[in-house]
Amino acid sequence: MSAHPRTPVALATRRLVTFMVALLAVALLLLSRTANGAEVALSVNIAPPPLPVYEQPPLPAPGYLWVPGYWSYAPDGYFWVPGTWVLPPDPDLLWTPGYWAFSDGAYVWYPGYWGPQVGFYGGIVYGFGYFGHGYDGGYWRDRQFYYNRAVTNVSNTNVTNVYTRTVVNNTSVNNISYSGGPGGVSARPTPQEQAAARQPRHAATSEQTAHVAGARNQHELLASVNQGHPPIAATQKPNAFSGPGVVPARAGHGSHLAQAPPPPPPPERPAPVERPAPAAPAEPMAPSARPPQERAPQERPPAEKSPQPREEPKRKTNQPGEPPRP
Repeated sequence: MSAHPRTPVALATRRLVTFMVALLAVALLLLSRTANGAEVALSVNIAPPPLPVYEQPPLPAPGYLWVPGYWSYAPDGYFWVPGTWVLPPDPDLLWTPGYWAFSDGAYVWYPGYWGPQVGFYGGIVYGFGYFGHGYDGGYWRDRQFYYNRAVTNVSNTNVTNVYTRTVVNNTSVNNISYSGGPGGVSARPTPQEQAAARQPRHAATSEQTAHVAGARNQHELLASVNQGHPPIAATQKPNAFSGPGVVPARAGHGSHLAQAPPPPPPPERPAPVERPAPAAPAEPMAPSARPPQERAPQERPPAEKSPQPREEPKRKTNQPGEPPRP
């Protein structure tokens, strides 16, 4: 019995089914969800490099929010995505940074997202308000964003919605870029962060996506080329890798990780005029040591009075007819 020849329609259908199955498998791999609701984008067997040290460029205009830099992965290896200022898709939204986490012998990337609250980002200390949990760089009120200039670079920017609140960071500042596993950050999501993961979220904006694609095409941003010190560590706006506002990484580790420039010193006050100290009063001289003309009147010896003769009372003479007086 001879086999029936395969028609072009049958071959096309079979290829389409095969393609759809492969596409579904890729989608499940790239968009699989974990128990805390985070999306897994990719998995790598090599740990990401430490986070570089850099300063934050100034805020370009009111309304922009800071998105910290991070190491991403491509076929050529890890490459640095510079930190940058981004306009959120809607007011009242905050950025939860993505993070690497060690799981089942591999390093898994969990992408960042926009939401009404900041969720879990692995306890990674990205700096500039992102100190492992939450965000201390500012807050929304009445569709206006207020910036904490203690950890945000708002210099050279005409912005009035600012305040100063010192952030007490109890987490040791380090350059570790992944959570869990050997040498990773040890952190677990708080109840508030778990609740944030269940809220509606927005993916990265088109500007952010273009920013990542542009960084992938910058050869000098490969970790194998810059040895963990990217020449473009941060930009003032997305996908702007040259010109003003580009900040390179600088040498250093640990305590200087991703910190805003220190505030300018207060204006110097004029040095106080030194006035001569008042002279100590002279010690009083002993009365006997003073010249006679300088002696106080009460100190002069009283003049000796000569004894006056005592006057005897006069006796009246008896008048005629009066009895004699004793």
